Amino acid sequence: MVYELAAEAAVDEGMAAVSDGLIIAMIVAYAIALFLFALEAAYGRRKALAPGRMDPVGAAAGAGAGAKKAGGHSTLDLDAEEEAAAGGDGGEADARDAAPRPSAARNGLGLVALAVTVLGFLLNLGQIAARGLAADRWPWGNMFEFVVAICLCSVGAFLYAAFRYKARYLGTFVLLPVVLLLGIAVRWLYSEAGPVIPALHSYWIAIHVSAAIIATGAFMVSGAAGITYLIAHATEAKRAAGAKVAGIAAKLPASELLDRVSHRFIVIAFPLWTFAIIAGAIWADEAWGRFWGWDPKEVWSFITWVVYAAYLHARATAGWRGPRTAWIGVAGFACLMFNFFAVNYLFSGLHSYA
Repeated sequence: MVYELAAEAAVDEGMAAVSDGLIIAMIVAYAIALFLFALEAAYGRRKALAPGRMDPVGAAAGAGAGAKKAGGHSTLDLDAEEEAAAGGDGGEADARDAAPRPSAARNGLGLVALAVTVLGFLLNLGQIAARGLAADRWPWGNMFEFVVAICLCSVGAFLYAAFRYKARYLGTFVLLPVVLLLGIAVRWLYSEAGPVIPALHSYWIAIHVSAAIIATGAFMVSGAAGITYLIAHATEAKRAAGAKVAGIAAKLPASELLDRVSHRFIVIAFPLWTFAIIAGAIWADEAWGRFWGWDPKEVWSFITWVVYAAYLHARATAGWRGPRTAWIGVAGFACLMFNFFAVNYLFSGLHSYA
């Protein structure tokens, strides 16, 4: 089906200029934060962790496993669990290590990087708001706007993990794809603020696309944690075999913690992705007269759903843990990225930009 562009709408040139200026500022902020996180990962200090000292089964499956009550609210300090996972000499040392203790010496670079990331997040939020005001519509009507919104949700999910789970060590692995995506968006995907095709003039864009954007942001953090887990797990295996490990890999946290973070963000994102597919089907029926038409985007959205469903099913019923489930999660993330880039540009369809 071919759509005619909507009637030319008035564009607030001032807000459009503000939006364009903010996107450069936020890329600079994210790039600085990425550099600082990378410095912390390379030169910061982190206590060596003994593999196999934690029970990932109970921790990942139980809603309160590894959690502690503070003032009536359940909190989970993964840094404290890192300390509990550290090995010790003798029974008394093991008992001491099993109790939560203050985290290992923190590097000031990481705290500065976290502050710069918050600044970038606020600039990102301001850019999206300015874009929406400039075009007088929901600001995710094309690939450029979609990428910027996904980066906002990815950074927001990372900040949540950093403050809620003390998972600041994911900064390098999350901000690297964010900076790359924003660079691609500005260089190759940029489009000026303006009207969208008539099919997108619907309240469903605020429901369907918003759910997909938030889910994608959470999946990105999960994918970063899953890839980092595989690196940390291989590092722990080498260390257990007596091999010397150096560099950033030697400073990664316990693989069990990374696996836990990856799993939790998939648990958050999967229902949102499910809702986005259902909402998209309802919108498709209103716009095109059918719920499902085997459009490439629809097919790959469903494939992504199946892979993540297999991940959750394996952990819940088959009792899989470790690299096997991590690889399923990474495969789901790969399907998500394929759906996001390849399907949009390499295949012709109602959702594509080919």
